[in-house]
Amino acid sequence: MDIYTIIIAAGSAAIGCVVALLLKGALGSKKLKNAENEAGLIVKGAKAKADSLIKEAGIEAKDLLFKMKSEFEAEAKETRSELKKAEHRLIQKEENIDRKTDMIDQREKEIAEKEQSLSDRDKTLANKEEKYNTLLSEQKAQLERISTLTADQAKELLIRAMENEARYEGAKLIKRIENEANEEADKKAKKIIATAIQRYAGDFVAERTVSVVQLPGDEMKGRIIGREGRNIRAIEAATGIDLIIDDTPEAVILSGFNPVRREVARLALIKLISDGRIHPARIEDVVKKAGQEVDTAIKEAGEQAAFDLGVHGIHAELIKYLGRLKYRTSYAQNVLQHSVEVGVMCGIMAAELGLKEKVARRMGLLHDIGKAIDHEVEGPHAVIGSKLAKKFGETPGVVHAIGAHHEDIPPSSVYALLVQAADGLSGARPGARKELLENYIRRIEDLEGIANGFQGVANTYAIQAGREIRVIVKSDKVSDEESVLLSRDIAKKIEESLTFPGQIKVTVIRETRAVEYANK
Repeated sequence: MDIYTIIIAAGSAAIGCVVALLLKGALGSKKLKNAENEAGLIVKGAKAKADSLIKEAGIEAKDLLFKMKSEFEAEAKETRSELKKAEHRLIQKEENIDRKTDMIDQREKEIAEKEQSLSDRDKTLANKEEKYNTLLSEQKAQLERISTLTADQAKELLIRAMENEARYEGAKLIKRIENEANEEADKKAKKIIATAIQRYAGDFVAERTVSVVQLPGDEMKGRIIGREGRNIRAIEAATGIDLIIDDTPEAVILSGFNPVRREVARLALIKLISDGRIHPARIEDVVKKAGQEVDTAIKEAGEQAAFDLGVHGIHAELIKYLGRLKYRTSYAQNVLQHSVEVGVMCGIMAAELGLKEKVARRMGLLHDIGKAIDHEVEGPHAVIGSKLAKKFGETPGVVHAIGAHHEDIPPSSVYALLVQAADGLSGARPGARKELLENYIRRIEDLEGIANGFQGVANTYAIQAGREIRVIVKSDKVSDEESVLLSRDIAKKIEESLTFPGQIKVTVIRETRAVEYANK
C-alpha cells in the first residue's frame, strides 16, 4: 500500500463525518441517531480499512527493503570475489616477477664468473703463446746458425725436394699402373668398340632450329601475309611458330624452338600453298589436320625405332615421347637416330661382355628420352628422362642407366657405363655432328693454345677433327715420367677450359734423336 491509499481512507472518514452532520440537521433526532450509528459504522470501517492499508504498506515496504538488501549483499559478494581473484592474480604475478628477478641475478652472477674465467684463460694463453714464440725464435735462430740457411730458404729447399720426389714417384706409379691395366683393357676395349662401329653405320639428317618452305613464286608471299597481315598472324597464332618472310627468293623460313610445332607449321603451310585457299578459317582447319598427321608420324616413328631394335613392352605414352625425338636435334645430329645408334652399340657391347643384350638395347634406346620434353620441364635431360621412364613403369635398372648416362647421378652398374660409352661413340664419330667452320677453327686453336701454354712443349698438333691432340715435348726438359704427368695436366686443363661432346685424346710424344754427319 502506498501513501495515496492512506489519503483516500482518511478522506472517506472525513466525508462520513460530514454526511452524519448533514443528516442530523435534516432528519431529526431519530434519523439523526440512525445516521450517527451508520456514520460510526462507516468511520469504524474506514479506520479498519485504513489500518489494514497501513499494515499492507508497511509489509510491502519491508519486503522491498529486504529484496534491495539481498540484491546489494549479492552484488557486494560478487564484487568481493572478483577483488579476491584480482588480488590473487597480482600476488602470482609478483611471485613470478620475483622469481625471474632471482634467475636474472643468478645468471648475471654466472656470466660475470665466466667472463672472469675467460679473462684469466686469455691471460694464461697469451703468456704461453709469448713463451712458445720466444722458444721457436730461439730454435729457428739456432737452426739457421747450424745450417747457414734462413728459415724461408730451408723451407723452400725442403718443399722443392719433396715435390720433385713425389712427382717422380707418382709418375712412375701412374705409368706402371697404366701399363698393367692397358695390357688387358686396351685389347678388349678396342675389340668391343671396333665391333660396335663395324656392325652399325647409321645415316643422319642434319636439321636445324629453322625449316624452309619453298614457294612456287614470290607473289605467294603476299597471299601468305594476307590483308594487313591477318593470314600470317593466324598461322603464327595457330602453330606457335614465327614466319620469316624476307628477301630470300621463293622461300619462307619457319623459326621455332619446338621442333614438333615447327613440323606442324611446315606441313600446314605446304598444304595451304598447294590448295591456294589461304584465309584464317582455312588456316585453323589445315593446322589441326597437320597436327593430327604429325601425331601419327610421331607414334609410327617411335614404334619403328622400338621394332628395329627388338625392344618390346614399352608404354604407349613413352613410345610417343620417343617418336618426338625424330624432330629433335643435338649439334645437328638427329636425336632419334642417335638413340637407335646408342641402342645398337649397347646391345653389341653387352653381347661381347656376356650381358643381357635386350636390356642394354632398351637402355640405349631410351637414354635421351628426356630431350623430348626438356624444353617444357626444368632440369638436366638425363634426370628428366629417368623420371619419365619411372613414371611409365620401366625397371629400376633402366631408370638408373638413363639418369647416369651424363653422370648427373653416379653410375652403379655395368649397363650404365655401357650407355655412357655408346653415347660418347655415337656423338664423337666423324660426321655425326656438324659445326660451323669458324667454331671448328676456334676450337682447334684453343686446343693447341692450351697445350702450348705448358713448359717444355715444343709443338702441338690437333688432329682427328679435334678429337686428338699430339704434344711434342723437348727431351732435355721433360723426362719420361714427367710426360705422363704432363698429359694428365693438359687433359685436366682442357676439361676445365672447353666444352665439347665425347672425349679428346691427349698424346705426349718425347723422343731423343742422335744426328751425326759423315764427311770425306
